[in-house]
Amino acid sequence: MTTGQRTPNRNRPLVPQDAAEARAQVAEVLAVAATGTGSPPSTTAVGDALLVTSELVTNALRHGGGLTGFGVELDPGAVTITVADASGELPHLTDAGTDAGRSERASGLAEGGFGWPLVRLLAQEIRLSLPPEGGKTIEVRLPLH
Repeated sequence: MTTGQRTPNRNRPLVPQDAAEARAQVAEVLAVAATGTGSPPSTTAVGDALLVTSELVTNALRHGGGLTGFGVELDPGAVTITVADASGELPHLTDAGTDAGRSERASGLAEGGFGWPLVRLLAQEIRLSLPPEGGKTIEVRLPLH
């Protein structure tokens, strides 16, 4: 996976070690967009991109067997964040908003469950793939304005 619209820093791996490092890569790419030609990303768009990055990377680290790929690409109206992990299990909606989901969380049987619905709400487009070599790749396209 490549990171679009920037020259990789040889001292920093392309696959971030944690969500903070991934957010820094996204922020760097969005800063380049802000100084380029055309209109800069809105404050809301930047916040959404950083939030989605945190959710996807955290889920890959916590539930996906580790982060195996990461990329950020810009086009004139959107940013696409790509996260790959070692798990072949696709994201799914939990019953976090139901009484059963709330009681499971209260009893310690489940945690979270809000990240994927939030990503789906903010995304312009989501692509899920299961590469032949294993794991999964999630591409989330977000508007810049």
